[in-house]
Amino acid sequence: MNLTWLDWSIVIMVLAFLVSFVIISKRYMQSVADFLSAGRSAGRYLVSVGQYMAGLGSITIVANFEMNYIAGFAMTWWGFIMGVVVLILTVSGWVIYRFRQTRALTMAQFFEIRYSRNFRIFAGIIAFLSGIINFGIFPAVGARFFIYFCGLPQTVPLFGIEISTFALIMIIILGLALFFVFSGGQIAVMITDFLQGTFVNIVFIIVIIFLLITIDFSKIFEALQSAPQNKSLINPFKTGEVEAFNIWYFLIGVFGAIYSTLSWQGTMAYNSSARSAHEAKMGSVLSNWRGIPMALLFLFVPVCAYTIMHHPEFLNHATAVNSIVTTVDAKAIQSQLTVPMVLANLFPIGLMGAFTAVMLAASIGCIDTYLHSWGSIFIQDVILPLRKKPLPKEQHIRALRLSIFGVAVFIFFFSLLFKQSEYILMFFAITGAIYAGGSGSVIIGGLYWKRGTTAAAWAAMITGSSVAVGGIIIHQLVKDFFINGQWFWLIAMVSAVVVYFAVSLLGRKQVFDMDKLLHRGKYLVKEEYQILNAQPVKGLRMLGMGKEFSRSDKIIYIATYVWILLWAGIFIVGTIYNLTHDVADLTWMKFWYWYLGINIALAIIVVFWFTIGGVRDVKALFRRLGTMERDDKDDGSVSRIN
Repeated sequence: MNLTWLDWSIVIMVLAFLVSFVIISKRYMQSVADFLSAGRSAGRYLVSVGQYMAGLGSITIVANFEMNYIAGFAMTWWGFIMGVVVLILTVSGWVIYRFRQTRALTMAQFFEIRYSRNFRIFAGIIAFLSGIINFGIFPAVGARFFIYFCGLPQTVPLFGIEISTFALIMIIILGLALFFVFSGGQIAVMITDFLQGTFVNIVFIIVIIFLLITIDFSKIFEALQSAPQNKSLINPFKTGEVEAFNIWYFLIGVFGAIYSTLSWQGTMAYNSSARSAHEAKMGSVLSNWRGIPMALLFLFVPVCAYTIMHHPEFLNHATAVNSIVTTVDAKAIQSQLTVPMVLANLFPIGLMGAFTAVMLAASIGCIDTYLHSWGSIFIQDVILPLRKKPLPKEQHIRALRLSIFGVAVFIFFFSLLFKQSEYILMFFAITGAIYAGGSGSVIIGGLYWKRGTTAAAWAAMITGSSVAVGGIIIHQLVKDFFINGQWFWLIAMVSAVVVYFAVSLLGRKQVFDMDKLLHRGKYLVKEEYQILNAQPVKGLRMLGMGKEFSRSDKIIYIATYVWILLWAGIFIVGTIYNLTHDVADLTWMKFWYWYLGINIALAIIVVFWFTIGGVRDVKALFRRLGTMERDDKDDGSVSRIN
């Protein structure tokens, strides 16, 4: 057992704090819209931090540890490209703004409005199947982390029977997540995700500072410099032989970020929980800041772990880690466990407990959101469209809970039985592409192109799904197939784009009423008029800021522009210089040293900033939910959409 009574006390206190807010939120959940989208009443900080935590998860932490242990500092350089792309997407409100204008509770509800009911059902089935398969390994990765990090036995005696610790931990995590979702729906999920996100960021900063104090930066340089010449962990221009996580991995990710905005439905409820389109847009802009502590942890912890495992001064630590990791047969699992086991050998009492609490919070925060999303999608986008009559409120919420429970049962057995054979992020890419490979074309075309047709939507979705499923089958049958999950995702996306446009242009001509879809003109929703339909000024003249922007909104926008463009400028100048000069590894290490220092300082500011904003939003959410009048007809049915 690696944890002391003090460590376990920290874990229990954090869990008790979260449970208390779940109980408080329960009384505010009074309608289907409350269960699905928190009554569309959340502010920007609550949406931003909650969505950040929902997408984090212990599996995300382990996956990024795994990636950056292989890639080191070098790949962060190419990640600056993504920062510019994300900035453009968020400040423009790309997809997010228009989707919120539709007032749809789920993406497939939008599909029915824009295309057809049959397509909504089909898309709902594809989204559901893609989601639960992708979701299937979440409990396994989390449980495996706790067993090895906490030093738990493989089995525990219970009533005279030896019970698998792996299965027991999965049951505990899933049980807690179900309790959160069942109690208050999206209200409880969002509030606890915010609280967990705040706690997680604080601990992340503490961990980074601890590692900076514990491991001399010169030792990090010496260890990273020992990597092979064309597999550099320091210089991004000397990574030609890095497998999987190389520049092409990130370039495909850049294209995917543009193409797949709102495609992935794992955090579906957050897409419709903001109290207005403007708040949704500002929440998206704030995402450029909220994840700074996380990005630092994902980068620096694996680099320190690599140092521990490869520098002769830390030989004793490396030997202890290897003695445990090598007991696992599967190489994919060994890869996942290396960094966590380094931390377990390095952390002192107290920090062990805090980091365990972080991983528990991340597990619950991600799993409860995904349970809510996939369970809701099955009811909202598959079952309800098949019914001739809508369900009464009580039966509707009961059906949602039953579906969510069914998802939990499925992922428990999937995690128990599935044998993972590749990197986590590659598994995510190929399983996610079952839905996201085709849905990007359908979403973008439906929101921005009045001539996109229903036939094109069917064709694009089938094409993207077929490519992804084919990739999964090939990887199960052919060991070390030369096309990995990331490349299959790209093939699926490009194929779907070509098919969508070809079928729309060559098939039967259709012109859709975009004013009706986006509630413009005579279709205005009066109570949201000032914000929902206050369109941002076009072009660069106002940097995308419209009449709905307050002074503080403009400050946030301009600061976001400056921050992202600063690193974009460094990237452009640095790339040009490196292509014309030979830059020493020592120079690169000095750059990474200053990069870490600047971001650590900013991460501390972000934690205070978002905590204050989030607490304000939680209070406002409770006030709004406590006084607002519910409309039981607002249940996600297209015939009842406001």
